[in-house]
Amino acid sequence: MNDPDAIDFFTDGSVIEDPYPYFDSLRAKCPVHREPHHGVVAVSGYDEAVEVYRDTTTYSSCNAVTGPFPGLPFQPEGDDIGAQIEEHRGLFPSNEHLVTFDPPKHTEHRVLLRQLMTPRRLKENEAFMWRLADLQIDSFLERGRCEFIGHYAQPFALLVIADLLGVPEEDHGLFRSLLQTESRTPGLLGDEGRAPIDPLQFLRERFTAYVEDRRREPRDDVLTKLATAKFPDGSTPDVIDVVRIASFLFAAGQETTARLLATALRVIAEEPGLQQQLRDERHRIPVFVEEAQRVESPVKSDFRLARTSTELAGVDIPAGTTVMVMPGAVNRDPRRFEDPAVFRMDRANVRDHMAFGRGVHTCPGAPLARVEARISIERLLDRMDDIRISEAAHGPADARRYAYEPTFILRGLNALHLEYTPLPAG
Repeated sequence: MNDPDAIDFFTDGSVIEDPYPYFDSLRAKCPVHREPHHGVVAVSGYDEAVEVYRDTTTYSSCNAVTGPFPGLPFQPEGDDIGAQIEEHRGLFPSNEHLVTFDPPKHTEHRVLLRQLMTPRRLKENEAFMWRLADLQIDSFLERGRCEFIGHYAQPFALLVIADLLGVPEEDHGLFRSLLQTESRTPGLLGDEGRAPIDPLQFLRERFTAYVEDRRREPRDDVLTKLATAKFPDGSTPDVIDVVRIASFLFAAGQETTARLLATALRVIAEEPGLQQQLRDERHRIPVFVEEAQRVESPVKSDFRLARTSTELAGVDIPAGTTVMVMPGAVNRDPRRFEDPAVFRMDRANVRDHMAFGRGVHTCPGAPLARVEARISIERLLDRMDDIRISEAAHGPADARRYAYEPTFILRGLNALHLEYTPLPAG
């Protein structure tokens, strides 16, 4: 691709199918570049992305979820629009969620998550993952084939988050039936023949009931810890503050983890030699997971709003400019990663990738996702031999057909059909 300006990143289908030629041409033109279609400044360079992520004074997260859409709720005035952002913050999409907060509010609410995701709690959750992985594999193993995302990745990620947040096991079936379907398309959740539900509304209602119940009658359980968590100054959050953190973690965590798992299994199925190496050398699985995230980052775009007029890599950025950090491009910056398009198990700096972001908004579920991937790969290799891509569904090795979710924010397969030889448990 010669001229990235000929492509509208937000609407062009070719970027959905394969964004990497666009990323490469954009970075070659300039690692910080104003695309002409929506006036967004695209950041495709590694060092430049680090600068944006770490500078929360200059760059606000108020538009992190939707970027240039539907547009600012005000007309920027002057070289510092901080006061305008705060005056209109309630009009930004998803303004109630942690991902759009700036310090100090972000710092205060992030503390609530740290009180939940303690080393002890994560260890308990890991024990649940080992059991869940086998239960999920049992549900389809004997068929010798599966659609991996629907049969394993999404239900596994969903129930791991449910367990972490303390959702009672008797409610797991309800959460799965309402929040996970074959379509996996937002707005189409719900069983066939039943009216679609709003997943975030369901989560808000459910967690409101849980939190209110545990505040009335505390128990020795995770939900009580969530309900009674305090802000740094010792004050008690409103119920809705706790509910919003729980519901957003629930919704966001499972989506990106499912995409990571799908990428990992596609690589394993496409590369028999690598698959055998991972079977023989299990200690390499964590590095494999990192490289899978680097080479195929689940997040394609992450947004910030320039609070003050500034300059980045010699490019003027007026206050009010939407800045788009592109982890999928950043993680293939040849200035940082040698042979960036090549999947390499010996990459010394693989953990430098930014699949989980960087700075104060680094994904809080990153440690959880890494453990989910490691355990899943371990158990799938234990229980399946000769894992391979279904040629009936995806075509032969020299002409694969994969379809990706049509979104400019996330990068992920919408289906992954695998075939394998079942192995006996144990």
